[in-house]
Amino acid sequence: MIIDLHTHTRPYSDDSHLKPEELIKLAKSSGLDGICFTEHDWHWKQEDIDRLSREHDFPVFRGMEISSEEGHLLVFSLDEYKFGMHHAKFIRRLVDEVGGAIILAHPYRRQVKYNSNPDHLLDTVCEERIFDLVDAVEILNGRSNDKENGFAQEICHRLKLGGVGGSDAHSPSDIPSCATEFEKRITGIEELLTELKAGRFRAVDLR
Repeated sequence: MIIDLHTHTRPYSDDSHLKPEELIKLAKSSGLDGICFTEHDWHWKQEDIDRLSREHDFPVFRGMEISSEEGHLLVFSLDEYKFGMHHAKFIRRLVDEVGGAIILAHPYRRQVKYNSNPDHLLDTVCEERIFDLVDAVEILNGRSNDKENGFAQEICHRLKLGGVGGSDAHSPSDIPSCATEFEKRITGIEELLTELKAGRFRAVDLR
């Protein structure tokens, strides 16, 4: 089952040009088996996600992309944004309380883009505490270039972390691009969390 774990819609992500209904139709027609809305520092209500899923007969899941001091985190199972979420350690504690999961999105993308010595940067970031606080790392991001995605892949290889894929969609041209293939069929958020924590997935490039 192939699910895009990282997308954005308007108006909840103000930099997106995609309406929720439009994104679902694009995902469905492109061959994806499910999609997750991960708005910037904002969460969907579960009843609205369920309604969209029923109306389009397509699995839709909810998450949230939180901008922390340690990086952008795709967080699953939190129902609201709370003060203190600019620290990854605080987010980890909240997520553990509800049995959720955290994915580090497009790690160090901006630093990689302008860094003339990526090997030194890699040695440095692999010592960061953030990798002890996440369940997986996004190694294929549809809006990152090959150098940036390759850097993320090397992090996972060194640290033996699971790698996922996501389009990071903000416009129609971003779908399809990258996604995550799960070994088992997923029908709800609990199954998604179980598979993420078990590591039964792989990043896929659909371009």
